[in-house]
Amino acid sequence: MSVTEEKRLVWDLPLRVFHWLFALSIAASWATAEAGFEYMQYHFYLGYWMIGLVLFRIIWGFVGPRHARFANFLRGPSTLLKYLRSLKGGEPLNSAGHNPAGGLMVIVMMAMVAFQTGTGLFATDDIAWWGPYNPAVSGALAGKLTSLHHANFNMILGAVALHLLAIGFYWLVKKQNLVVPMFTGHKPAMWVAPHEAITSSQLLKALIVIVISIGLVYWLISAAPPEAVDAYSF
Repeated sequence: MSVTEEKRLVWDLPLRVFHWLFALSIAASWATAEAGFEYMQYHFYLGYWMIGLVLFRIIWGFVGPRHARFANFLRGPSTLLKYLRSLKGGEPLNSAGHNPAGGLMVIVMMAMVAFQTGTGLFATDDIAWWGPYNPAVSGALAGKLTSLHHANFNMILGAVALHLLAIGFYWLVKKQNLVVPMFTGHKPAMWVAPHEAITSSQLLKALIVIVISIGLVYWLISAAPPEAVDAYSF
């Protein structure tokens, strides 16, 4: 097999599953929020689910395989600018895992969704739905957090649109398909040096991280003020 045909494993299975669940959850959150009052309960459940996803990704960013780790793809401003300048040329600077711009987008999306779920814990529609921690804050603060919750989701949609545009740019202009590797986990060998490939998805470790994430979400909801026990929440 030639180097142009050979594939090397870059994205571990837990990271790939997270990526697509994260994308689908954002779409489902938007759909349930827009669908009407009767779907709001599912919107809240999705909020808890996404807290778990964010917790998993944060922990996995420290203990997961090489290219899942934050230390592997977070770069300083000078490296980011150097990479962005390289996009004007023929071939961008090679990155086996996330490139500097993609790594920054990972952090931005994670931060925005963390903020979204965090404000959702205090949000209310002033009619029948309120987050489990809504009783812990004043009505005025709950109103501000609710407004931020709505405004931030529009920013998330904007970030998603930017992400899709970037994927299209790499596909059409740079002739690099970034979508297929996120399904298969493998990239062409010409992009990945032998020492940069990973050998395992570390599934047992991922299972432990999943259990920890579920436990943290359960603790977070269980620790909510008693007044919210009988209310639908997020």
